[in-house]
Amino acid sequence: MEINNKIIEQLELHQLWVKTIGKQGRKLGIDEIDLRNIDLTNYTLDQAYITECIFSNLNLQKKDFHLSVLCSSVFKSANLIQADFYKADLSYADFSGANVENARFAKADCSEAIFSNANLTNANLMACTFYDTNFQNAILREANVSSSSFKGTILNGADLSGLKGLDEAVIKTINIGTSERPIILEGLKAKEWLKMKSQSLSN
Repeated sequence: MEINNKIIEQLELHQLWVKTIGKQGRKLGIDEIDLRNIDLTNYTLDQAYITECIFSNLNLQKKDFHLSVLCSSVFKSANLIQADFYKADLSYADFSGANVENARFAKADCSEAIFSNANLTNANLMACTFYDTNFQNAILREANVSSSSFKGTILNGADLSGLKGLDEAVIKTINIGTSERPIILEGLKAKEWLKMKSQSLSN
């Protein structure tokens, strides 16, 4: 309970820091904290350092995380509908099974992040970095990947119907197999495979 009170105090100071544009309060910096027992509803979480923290199963609908460093944090099965991760550092973060419909990830670093079985329907994924990102069995219907970079991106079993912005995306390599048994497609072949999948009604 004492730890929770300490975190709440830090959240309140961060709220003040954001509100006063850094003139008062203190920027949030927490690491390896389980946030599942704290009501985050009324707290600002943008422009913060929140690394290796646990958000699993929380209701974070419309929560603003823009410009935050969220490396290695865990959002398993969280409700992140319409959440904002604009320019966030999401490297190594785990969104397995999360609902991130209509969320904004534009310009986020998603290197080695895990989105397996996540629902990214209609998500804004423009200008993101998807190096070794895992989208296995994820739903990416109508998502926009314009200007995003793909390299070693795992797409095995993903629903890519209606995927937008492929012509503007930088697609170096994709993995249509698994981590254990990779099937790598490069350049033009990778883009052609993605276009074919985006035009299919279901995978």
